[in-house]
Amino acid sequence: MDADFLKPEELNDLTIDKLGTPTYESPLAQNRCHFTEDNEKISLYSHSDHLKAYQDFPDKLPMLEYAGPRRRIFFKPENINCGIVTCGGLCPGLNDVIRILTLNLFWQYGVKKIYGFRYGYLGMSSKAPMPAVLLTPELVEDIHQRGGDILSTSRGPQDIDDMVNTLEKMEIAILFVIGGDGTLHGARELVRVIQKRQLKISIIGIPKTIDNDISGIEQSFGFSTAVEATRAAILSAHEEAKGAWNGVGLVKLMGRDSGFIAAHATLANSDVNFCFVPEVPFRLEGVNGFLNTLEERLNRKHHAVIVVAEGLAQQLSQDKGTIRKDASGNVIFDDIGLILKDIIKKHFNSRQIPISLKYIDPSYMIRSLPADSNDSAFCVMLGQNAAHAGMSGRTNMVVGYCNQHFVHLPIDLTIKERKKIDPNGHLWQTVIETTGQKC
Repeated sequence: MDADFLKPEELNDLTIDKLGTPTYESPLAQNRCHFTEDNEKISLYSHSDHLKAYQDFPDKLPMLEYAGPRRRIFFKPENINCGIVTCGGLCPGLNDVIRILTLNLFWQYGVKKIYGFRYGYLGMSSKAPMPAVLLTPELVEDIHQRGGDILSTSRGPQDIDDMVNTLEKMEIAILFVIGGDGTLHGARELVRVIQKRQLKISIIGIPKTIDNDISGIEQSFGFSTAVEATRAAILSAHEEAKGAWNGVGLVKLMGRDSGFIAAHATLANSDVNFCFVPEVPFRLEGVNGFLNTLEERLNRKHHAVIVVAEGLAQQLSQDKGTIRKDASGNVIFDDIGLILKDIIKKHFNSRQIPISLKYIDPSYMIRSLPADSNDSAFCVMLGQNAAHAGMSGRTNMVVGYCNQHFVHLPIDLTIKERKKIDPNGHLWQTVIETTGQKC
């Protein structure tokens, strides 16, 4: 089973909150739009093993709402303002999502004032370094062609009441929150204060994480671009390794708690001989430990390529005492690439075996790239469905991709736990078969 599978007793209510009854006819009806009905749903799980867990609880089989435009909407478009905020680190596709949200709200629904908050949640506070920017079709026309984030971003929490004050002051009816786990926790707190004040403000989350580790969804935007961008780094590592006697190419990829980028990059670049991710215990010493198997590999082939996810540092960190955290509360890891590089060199030096090791870290080059074609198309569909959800009066939810469909998920489900690779699952088995590694 997948690592993020939840049993019936563990699963939260999947009902999506609504601000009220939609009473306005959608302007999309003029375009002969295919509308999604509220009773159209899909199972959260599709694997037979997952479904067996619910055979004694058929009435509790988790079902998700299909995303899409509704016949009736809650807000009168010409009377509302919308806001967009991006938080956390950079990720390919951010500009694509901002662009399609702006264009869809403006042209399809007729919303004339769409504000972009600068520098994440900080831009929504009374301490904002810059005022919100009015997003127009002209302003966002070509932003999808470049990387980065037109709004810029930041990490760390802000005073929730202060941010809600800003939403009230600017008369924001729908806020689209684009970010990962920490950002969505913040969105949930915004909902809590908004509900306490009995305000009619919708909060719609759009999951953003290059690590693809958000619970309940199959894929987040930026992941496809990240995997594609690893090809150049791994190809370089392979050529460097083959270009020297006992050459070793070591590539560190992003993945704090989940190793999806490293795993998929390994499958996409089958020259990789060792892949290490945070979810799988790492054996350094012993007969089938990494150092011995690397030595065996070099004795046979005289070159090797290693891919390691940054989160493996949790297992190999040399400083177990002091825990440092960034502004978002994430643990700051030591550089696993440098740690592993040092360990490898010491091992072979102690055996007087000459090696040539090259270390490549493409992390920041990857996350600031423009989205590839797959991610760009994915972002368009995410943004459109987010706009539809917000205009229908839904709130406290995330638009995600599940079982090959775009769906509505409660924020609580997406922040319940990190999605991780199952060490006994098909993905990791495929990686092991591809690399042939014993450790």
